[in-house]
Amino acid sequence: MATERTLSIIKPDATKRNLTGKINAKFEDAGLRIVAQKRIQLTQDQAGKFYAVHAERPFFGELTEFMASGPVVVQVLEGEGAIAKNREVMGATNPADAAPGTIRAEFAESVGENSVHGSDAPDTAKEEIAFFFSGLELVG
Repeated sequence: MATERTLSIIKPDATKRNLTGKINAKFEDAGLRIVAQKRIQLTQDQAGKFYAVHAERPFFGELTEFMASGPVVVQVLEGEGAIAKNREVMGATNPADAAPGTIRAEFAESVGENSVHGSDAPDTAKEEIAFFFSGLELVG
């Protein structure tokens, strides 16, 4: 498997409960390295631009409002098969369906407030990383 990079976001529901360290430990325990990281506060407009792919979905307004409701931690994870590994560590979007030991099984409050976001494919990862980070900020 090739070394990849993927975007990870620790969402407002998790940052408000001080779960950043516990979530990062799960990524690192799975063999992923954090090669860039920052804590930011998105505006609803910025959240809308990031999640533009979902603009026609009924949950779009709720999603962007939630993502702007508090600080998030955006980070780049690196490792072999990082995209799939990150998604495995996160668990299913619905915490009721997430495997035991995954981030969402342990920390998510609901389908909407599910603690983390992760890129779903190499092209998406590249676009999402570039949305938040310049090349100078990626230190691997």
